[in-house]
Amino acid sequence: MPRRKLRVKAADSARINTELTELRARLEVHTGWPEPVLAEAEEAAERPRLPEHDATDLPLFTVDPPGSRDLDQAMHLLRRPGGGYRVYYAIADVAAFIRPGGAIDAEARRRVETLYFPDHRVPLHPTRISEDAASLLPGEPRPALLWQLDLDADGAVVLADLRRALVRSHRRLDYAAVQRAVDLGGADEQLALLATVGRLRGEQERARGGISLPVPEQEVEETLHGYVLGYRALGPADGWNAQISLLTGMAAAEMMLDAGVGLLRTLPAAPAAAYERLRRIAAALDVDWPQALPYPELIRSLDPDVPLNAAFLTACTGLLRGAGYHAFDESRGLPAPADPGHAALAAPYAHCTAPLRRLGDRFAQEVCAAVAAGEDVPDWAREALPAVPALMASGDRRAAEVERACVDLVEAELLSGREGEDFAAVVIDVDGKRPASGTVQLREPAVRARCDGDSARGALPLGRVIDVRLTQADPVTRTVRFAAV
Repeated sequence: MPRRKLRVKAADSARINTELTELRARLEVHTGWPEPVLAEAEEAAERPRLPEHDATDLPLFTVDPPGSRDLDQAMHLLRRPGGGYRVYYAIADVAAFIRPGGAIDAEARRRVETLYFPDHRVPLHPTRISEDAASLLPGEPRPALLWQLDLDADGAVVLADLRRALVRSHRRLDYAAVQRAVDLGGADEQLALLATVGRLRGEQERARGGISLPVPEQEVEETLHGYVLGYRALGPADGWNAQISLLTGMAAAEMMLDAGVGLLRTLPAAPAAAYERLRRIAAALDVDWPQALPYPELIRSLDPDVPLNAAFLTACTGLLRGAGYHAFDESRGLPAPADPGHAALAAPYAHCTAPLRRLGDRFAQEVCAAVAAGEDVPDWAREALPAVPALMASGDRRAAEVERACVDLVEAELLSGREGEDFAAVVIDVDGKRPASGTVQLREPAVRARCDGDSARGALPLGRVIDVRLTQADPVTRTVRFAAV
């Protein structure tokens, strides 16, 4: 499920940082590292397993948010002589730094995923590895899993290969820089190809019946007048970059399915009732959804900068709640799923492009590397596979809990002291059992919270703008509530 990424942009955020520190303590999120983990990380950083193949002359580049140091992926794109395109996609080889069964491995299985707070990141691996020795930082030779993905003129895959290689990123970009270069006509060949291939892969997704939800990211900023909360809609450059990652994940899934061993990210098709509910929400939010228009085409037609569209897109994330992981090893009696597809992508898919931040990717990478080399999957990876889905499920729940707690805290802090004040809000959900209550989204600031209505006045008007009064904003309990006026 897409996650809201929060960040405090202002330098002076002492008050909320103190509350976030207390929140981490309550959630038992450990920011420190056991000494054996740090010692092993230092040793591994000095002596990683290096591949024989040298691809450091390949002019790779990275695209990440500004300030990021845990850089998992780098790419290089070119036109194939006979037509079509070639994508080289390098993914950090975390296994080159981790001894199976060692201290880092054990700690990573406990943490499962990197956790993001507005003021602090709690990484999956020690920063000596995740933000230094294994990260694809510019100018530094790094061990990587290097994918070669050949596409035809329409962007369809005609070849997918993988090998371990030593690589070097030649430059580091962010999404805004890529977007500006393309929009202003100053894009070099690499960025122009990223836009071209990204659009072609988007068309391939469209032809399959898949969809990537452009859910706005929630951001927090502190100004001289207090905290401000808003949304950042994802731009085309975000989508182009995501399409390269999705392309790699789908190639990995097909490779593992052909080999009969691996780890998939699956999502069953949503039931008809879920789409019927979305149709009711669309009608309430004045989102025009003709009966004959397929759901993916509707999503592509919406502008997420429009508040009511953003509310509808957020409601659509409910279709992704059945996503999970499926490990299989047919030679050991662990079957592949009967339906290996990911419904949102309309194709089999694997998480494999973020091993610095997500535990399961390391195992998927290792399976693919062995399969591509015609070798046996290492026993350490094969033996771990059956337990990985449960680990990832626990990590996903933990990350969602942290995200929700952070959102609640920041919203409560933002509104604290404004109890009794009236706001304009859109009703984005109505409680099925208590229709006089539901969820509202303020137009300013961008807050979503529970709203209690008066049962004598009937149900809250889904999709309509109403006046609401803030009745509670408590940072200690992370509670925000409104009442319909």
